[in-house]
Amino acid sequence: MFGILNPNKSQKIKGTVVLMPKNVLDFNAITSIPKGSVLDAPGKIIGGFTGIVGEVVDTATAFLGRNVSMQLISATKTDAGGKGQVGKETFLSSHLPRLPTLGARQDAFSIFFEYDANFGIPGAFYIRNYTSAEFFLVSVTLEDIPNRGSVQFVCNSWIYNFKSYNKDRIFFTNDTYLPSQTPSALTHFRKEELLNLRGNGTGERKVYDRIYDYDVYNDLGNPDSSDKLVRPILGGSSTYPYPRRVRSGRKSTRRDLKSESPGEIYVPRDENFGHLKSSDFLIFDDVRGLYEGGIKLPTDILSQIAPLPALKEILRTDGEQALKFPPPHVIKVSKSAWMTDEEFGREMVAGVNPCVIRLLQEFPLKSTLDTAVYGDQSSTITKEQLETNLGELTVEQALNGKRLFVLDYHDAFMPYLEKINISAKAYATRTILFLQDDGTLKPIAIELSLPHSNGVQYGAESKVILPAEDGSVESTIWLLAKAHVIVNDSCYHQLMSHWLNTHAVIEPFIIATNRHLSVLHPINKLLYPHFRDTININGLARQSLINADGIIEQTFLPGPYSVEISSIVYKNWVFTDQALPADLIKRGLAVEDPSSPHGLRLAIEDYPYAVDGLEIWDAIKAWVQDYVSLYYPTDEAVQKDAEIQPWWKEAVEKGHGDLKDKPWWPKMQTIEDLVLSCSIIIWTASALHAAVNFGQYPYGGYILNRPTHSRRLIPEKGTPEYDEMVKSPQKAYLKTITSKYQTVIDLSVIEILSRHASDEVYLGERDSKYWTSDSRAVQAFTKFGTKLAEIEEKIHSRNKDSSLKNRYGPVQLPYSLLVRTSEEGLTFKGIPNSISI
Repeated sequence: MFGILNPNKSQKIKGTVVLMPKNVLDFNAITSIPKGSVLDAPGKIIGGFTGIVGEVVDTATAFLGRNVSMQLISATKTDAGGKGQVGKETFLSSHLPRLPTLGARQDAFSIFFEYDANFGIPGAFYIRNYTSAEFFLVSVTLEDIPNRGSVQFVCNSWIYNFKSYNKDRIFFTNDTYLPSQTPSALTHFRKEELLNLRGNGTGERKVYDRIYDYDVYNDLGNPDSSDKLVRPILGGSSTYPYPRRVRSGRKSTRRDLKSESPGEIYVPRDENFGHLKSSDFLIFDDVRGLYEGGIKLPTDILSQIAPLPALKEILRTDGEQALKFPPPHVIKVSKSAWMTDEEFGREMVAGVNPCVIRLLQEFPLKSTLDTAVYGDQSSTITKEQLETNLGELTVEQALNGKRLFVLDYHDAFMPYLEKINISAKAYATRTILFLQDDGTLKPIAIELSLPHSNGVQYGAESKVILPAEDGSVESTIWLLAKAHVIVNDSCYHQLMSHWLNTHAVIEPFIIATNRHLSVLHPINKLLYPHFRDTININGLARQSLINADGIIEQTFLPGPYSVEISSIVYKNWVFTDQALPADLIKRGLAVEDPSSPHGLRLAIEDYPYAVDGLEIWDAIKAWVQDYVSLYYPTDEAVQKDAEIQPWWKEAVEKGHGDLKDKPWWPKMQTIEDLVLSCSIIIWTASALHAAVNFGQYPYGGYILNRPTHSRRLIPEKGTPEYDEMVKSPQKAYLKTITSKYQTVIDLSVIEILSRHASDEVYLGERDSKYWTSDSRAVQAFTKFGTKLAEIEEKIHSRNKDSSLKNRYGPVQLPYSLLVRTSEEGLTFKGIPNSISI
């Protein structure tokens, strides 16, 4: 029990402020306020300060004196205007170097506020930084508040000099309120902060801004530099629809007034707090040299790949610039198992791109391409060709028994092949697989298609390749055909499954959340951890990965058409299909069955991504249901939420504006709408991204297993290339796939992308135990974490079951991408809360 405070007697209440200075490891730029500084009001310094020339003080001293101030705002007592009372400006008091709860690189300071009962209970505070350097405010704790006890503020925000802001920076307690339940004293401040975050939609954003607004992808090209660097604007048209990104407002290019000129990528300041995804840092034998002995790395390559932050830290070089990569998981046990048909099929359900394969439900395969533009693009695979590898089954029997599956990239690549093959040599592929009695997938036919030699309007010219006995010329052709399939798959994975379906589609929801859901809102608290660093990494991608002549264009087959192709695929993106059960049903990989686990019967029982994923999906949805039910007793409560309704409306109509009229969008009129939408967002940002990201180097780090580029077609009989293939199959393979130069760049990047940082926060965890003051929410979250731990143990148990062959395969690599937790580094497991790499 807390004593009752005499309303006529003032007392001091203690606060503890935790922060991190800018560049904390070499922080030497902040100096103390010199005596005699000119003040424009008591305690206010004109334009910040520059300090005494040459004087450098330690980190702690820099924040003392009259350098950082705070003012409490009451949640229970109002002024004459109906707003919460604002207390007296108070400055940090003393440094607390030995506070036991401090995290790495954090500093703590005490502060003492004058307080009396007439002020009520604090619900927010203003903060001002009078120094010339920004700092990262971690948290504030107020102690012994009468009738309340301690009050927690989880801040996690950069604080610049107060002159940088139109309004003083404000922070709210970790309490949770729907808009209609907000204490009247805080209502004005809640609305004002959201207005600040929206901005006015004009001007160029500055580094210290925290403004969230929408824009199209109009900054990927550089038309002023070269015609070769012109790229279409993605978003804002039916030709090239796309999710929106954060607006930066940079100047337009001279040649195209609708395109932004290259430059520093704007990221709302709190989206980037210094977190880096890094750790401590050709014949077949030639390729293995990348992993076992290193290769000489030309300095010009270093200069070209250097723009990607943290890349230099990952490249382990000696004084001679020899580059060495760690052995990828796929060859740790066997150097050749990757070549088997069984492993080829297994990676479609347990590899880095397990969400494309679908049930074959009609034969022959049809194309959805417009016949008026592309002619007849139907498959040429025949029943007779398939039945040579179906044992005693007919095609009809295999279809009826749900034993045939297809990996179909024909329609995605055919419209671009004429352009792609100007500088590359590639096919559009279709692969048919047979589900064997032991649950494994056997590839039984690969169709390789090119645009008709008289023009794509006349259809396709296709050849069908069938499996062959090892050691024959036909077996080499079969291996090359599989390589062409994987090139299609690698490109589709990187551009669609990974970039588009996780990174790009999530950013509009992050923007809308910051613009319309107050930090006091329960749904903001629910989604916040799943948005960490995503806008930042997406900005870096636009600058170095997916930009014109960036790393993706240099190393993946479509080259300058890479991101453009993802725009075409986005036309068929459906938000509700991103829920794993809906995705599996749509692809024919599952049917509803109340008697089966998770209410679904899988077409492939041993489908590691689906089996593990459904458990994670159900756990996420159960957690969201439990949490949402704490705040929304009825559908009407959702309908009348003054922040939820504009949040969803804007996420759909602006963030995904090119698809705004699609009928499948949830209407956000029911609790079910809210639960499903939040579950999809969380699943996409956490488990789905983990499934398609953290296996990139373990599988693709061995370029022979997952080539990203193809340089020549299958040799024709009677040509020198054919004779070379007969004489040296390995050399023919290497001359077909990604070049050594491209390989070095590709591996350097995917090694970074596949690593976990030391400060990773995983699904079911929070970076602060004070994320909410609602004990009911904490209890529900603990239940979620317990469930995820149980699932993790079940995954480990399944991986020990020798009857589940798809879980480990010929390469002996247990499927662990959906194991929730991980150590730092290259681990092939771990589900971070957010898309932060």
